[in-house]
Amino acid sequence: MVAAKRSSGKLNAEMFDDVPVLQRKWQAALRPGEKLPRYEDVMLGSLGRLADHIVLIKDNNQTLEISRTGRYVQKWLGDDRWDIPLSALSPDCATALGEAAANALANGRPHLAVAHSVRDGLVQTYDVLALPTSSRWGGTLIGAYVNERAPQYNLLDAIFSTTDEGVLSLAALRDSGGQPFDFQIVHHNQGASRLLKVPSTGLLWRRLSAGGNLLCSPEVLERLFAVIKTGNRDQFEIDSDDRNLKLGATAFGDILALTVSDVTTLRRREASFRLLFDNNPMPMWVFDAETTGFLSVNDAAVQHYGYSRATFLRMKLQEIWPRDEWVPHAEALQQIGDTYHSDRNWRHLKADGSEIHVLTFGRRVMFEGRDGYLVAVVDITERHKAEARIAHMAHHDGLTNLPNRELYQDRLRQALEQGQPGHKRVAVLCVDLDLFKNVNDSFGHPMGDRLLKAVADRLRSEIRGNNLAARLGGDEFAVILASDVSPNEASDHAARLIQILSASYDIDGIEVVIGASVGIALSPGDGATSEELMRNADMALYRAKSDGGGVHRFFEPEMDRLAQKRRDMELDLRRAFANGEFELHYQPLVDIAADRISGFESLLRWRHPEKGMISPADFIPVAEDIGLIVALGEWVLREACTEAAKWPADVKVAVNLSPVQFRSRNLVQAVISALAHSGLSPLRLELEITESLFLAETEANLAILHQLRGLGISISMDDFGTGYSSLSYLRSFPFDKIKIDRSFIKDIAERSDCVAIVRAISGLGRSLNITTTAEGVETVDQLDWLRAEGCNEVQGFLFSAAKPAAEVQALLARFGRRASQAA
Repeated sequence: MVAAKRSSGKLNAEMFDDVPVLQRKWQAALRPGEKLPRYEDVMLGSLGRLADHIVLIKDNNQTLEISRTGRYVQKWLGDDRWDIPLSALSPDCATALGEAAANALANGRPHLAVAHSVRDGLVQTYDVLALPTSSRWGGTLIGAYVNERAPQYNLLDAIFSTTDEGVLSLAALRDSGGQPFDFQIVHHNQGASRLLKVPSTGLLWRRLSAGGNLLCSPEVLERLFAVIKTGNRDQFEIDSDDRNLKLGATAFGDILALTVSDVTTLRRREASFRLLFDNNPMPMWVFDAETTGFLSVNDAAVQHYGYSRATFLRMKLQEIWPRDEWVPHAEALQQIGDTYHSDRNWRHLKADGSEIHVLTFGRRVMFEGRDGYLVAVVDITERHKAEARIAHMAHHDGLTNLPNRELYQDRLRQALEQGQPGHKRVAVLCVDLDLFKNVNDSFGHPMGDRLLKAVADRLRSEIRGNNLAARLGGDEFAVILASDVSPNEASDHAARLIQILSASYDIDGIEVVIGASVGIALSPGDGATSEELMRNADMALYRAKSDGGGVHRFFEPEMDRLAQKRRDMELDLRRAFANGEFELHYQPLVDIAADRISGFESLLRWRHPEKGMISPADFIPVAEDIGLIVALGEWVLREACTEAAKWPADVKVAVNLSPVQFRSRNLVQAVISALAHSGLSPLRLELEITESLFLAETEANLAILHQLRGLGISISMDDFGTGYSSLSYLRSFPFDKIKIDRSFIKDIAERSDCVAIVRAISGLGRSLNITTTAEGVETVDQLDWLRAEGCNEVQGFLFSAAKPAAEVQALLARFGRRASQAA
């Protein structure tokens, strides 16, 4: 018995009558509120002949035991023993009973299984119905009913009669000399009749010499006679009517067993394979799975690799592998199954010794009776080169071909890891070009790009061995000194770089001179990670630039403290703007001749919740660097204009503008918006700029200034006299006011040169019809001198420090203004 086929507990019309009878008996014995009927109610009483078909199975602590068996069951089991474990029975019967009983126990309902017994080639089908019951002694008893379902049949006859292959038995006929001269068909199946296209009646007992089918040809008879004579097996093919038949012959004395198979589809598939293989433009081959020798190669492989076909077929796979890839190639070969796809790029050798990069794809095939692999090859050499170029571009600067920031950081990390065991020092040099921006501004970016290439060439010629030079961006470069360098060696190297990069350049016949500044950080003292070293070297570079450029500076811990202070201020500034910690104070501008307040300069103040008032000199440059000054400047404009609208109509408000606000290109709209929101007349707004505004993008900035002046707004130049080109700026734009820097006012009563400068600026203002305002007036003597030299306006502590908006009315009242004059 080989298996028990499960069936549902529900009965169907095909079952014997005994099964539904037992099912109804079990159901009738089931009392309300109980999960299982009692054993006595089901198994005792009117079973009659069915008792011979019952086996009683006891569940003993999850071990099934045979308790009682009927006579029919004993015959079926081949065992009349009782009180034995189920496992003591023959495996086929034990499996059928065990499955039925286990399912009945698990579901608490009758379970029907179908079992098949195969003995001596005969198949018998049985019904096995397991009925679970409760026992008065506790536990569960299963009564299993067993009975055959259908007549038995011969398994071999069933197989031979239903197989698609033809099966024939031929008896050899011998002559008087004992030699076979003919065959008679003594047995055949339906498959043989179908494949030979002859009715069954036309095959049985027919001699092959009588003709009438494919087996009667002289060629087939000759092969069959040879099998009878030698006793060897034979296998061959015959073709007929666009069909391919495969014959297999085996002799058992004078009886020949012959199998016939239709291999037409297989041969057509092989023909298609040959067509696709031979004419495929992709290089392909078949190699022996055991020897790795080439069994066949197509024309594309011969042409692509350069070996002749004869040479190819004498070679093995190893001969086209580079020696350094023999091991991974061999390992990959051992791991392939029925199909294979490259999980990496391989290298192959061509006949001329050159290498190509390939992907390979294969599948297992039978080729001319040998186990092999069909392989297709894709040459990706050009793609590999393109990928290598892309990889190079991803790690190198496109302009100078120096390593970029990513590769620089990776190499720096490697250098630090290699230096860890002995704590070898690694030096990082940040290099920034001095005056490079002037070259771009004067000669254009193409000239600047050629200059950067020339700088890169000089760096390459100077950096050797494990050291590395990289371009981090713009005119900023960096160098790694990976060997164990001392501070003196790092200093000497930096000095040499400055000297080399500062030498003049000849670019397109134009002599260009720039300089270089270098910041140095050394591990492990200045940092143990690449990020720390680069940050600290950058701070040292900032110090070198602050010291005038053309020098190198080492990192010092104080720089880190200042940098941290700067970072803290950046964070505080962003929070301060969001939290409304800024406020405006106003310092009066006094008209000397009229002895009255002509306006107020709005001054930005930051009241930090913990640190108190922070000087604008500290936070304004930081706000400019981080881009906050644009939003902050717009707030100042709106706030100042809104407050000034409350003042007398002849009192102006002055607002300072940062050069960064001009770069935003939104300044004019911001001013118009502030005026519209407040209702302040443009004639009462004065915008103050410094001469640094003219150092970059002069034409664009002048255009913005003309737009603002066209609105009726006054434009004032602050800190006049401190720049070397102030006078040229007066020619560039018709300013309404120039403010004399406080450095000239401070010593005007003691120094004649200060008097001369103030006199010159005042005279210049009168000549150009420009108002002059003196800043930082603190004493009456200073006021008297300024009045004597013809200065128009003054401001300073002599009159008032900058006051909150709430105190402006009081200042106006002190100078005799009446509330009725308020706008």
